Amino acid sequence: MWDYTEKVKDHFFHPRNVGDIENPDAVGEVGSLACGDALKLMLKVDKSKRIVDAKFKTFGCGSAIASASALTEMVRGKTLDEAAMITDNDIADYLDGLPEQKMHCSVMGREALEAAIANYKGVKIEKPVDEGIIVCKCFGVTDNKIAHEVREHKLTTIEQVTNFCKAGGGCRSCHPQIQAIIDEVWQKEKEKALVGKGAMPVKKLTNIQKIMMTQETVERVIRPILQADGGDIELIDVDGDRVMVSFRGSCAACSGSKVTLKSTVEAKLRELVADSLIVEEITA
Repeated sequence: MWDYTEKVKDHFFHPRNVGDIENPDAVGEVGSLACGDALKLMLKVDKSKRIVDAKFKTFGCGSAIASASALTEMVRGKTLDEAAMITDNDIADYLDGLPEQKMHCSVMGREALEAAIANYKGVKIEKPVDEGIIVCKCFGVTDNKIAHEVREHKLTTIEQVTNFCKAGGGCRSCHPQIQAIIDEVWQKEKEKALVGKGAMPVKKLTNIQKIMMTQETVERVIRPILQADGGDIELIDVDGDRVMVSFRGSCAACSGSKVTLKSTVEAKLRELVADSLIVEEITA
């Protein structure tokens, strides 16, 4: 059971500013019923571009209602420029915190506010994060969206990504792709940091180089480690950053093979070949 603060419960059971504004000056709509969360934010703005009224309608969980309610209270009395500075973390802080699993609700609030301000200005909001390849088909989340949330909130695990944008919270078949995006983001950040310190940028491996180095690492480093305990491993295929292997010997029947896969096989390949590699065990 999630631990909700008293302010979250108050804004859920007694939401502020629910309903419609007649002839609103700005409207922001985000989410979709198909994905389980949707929010419509309406603003009334005076001549000095100050928000004098804010109302909302939402479809979602208690945290979604509480976040939307809190947002309307936060923006009232602020200028559009001041409101534009509100972040999803600010919304969560206003509520004295949200469960990590519900942070996507405050993200939805921030996105609705951004959309409403853009609507007032009569501009099309440029959101490259919503473009790209759909990674999570259950919730329609793109690779660019996931990468944005990883950078924005310093995310390092699949669970954290799910908390902030719901990606990976359905059938979980996209988990390997999400992990690959996380690894790629932080690999690029690491390279930027090295360049900033005057180091030469890391040269990207070609596919052939990656395959050859993976084969060599498996044969010369990983297999001897496993063979020392009666186990073995076979490299089955390399597809981009995906390395597919099959355990042999005692490793094939070992209950700890999943740990070995990550702590030994994947760790060594990331150390000696490329940080972006994801190792998967297959039956072959």
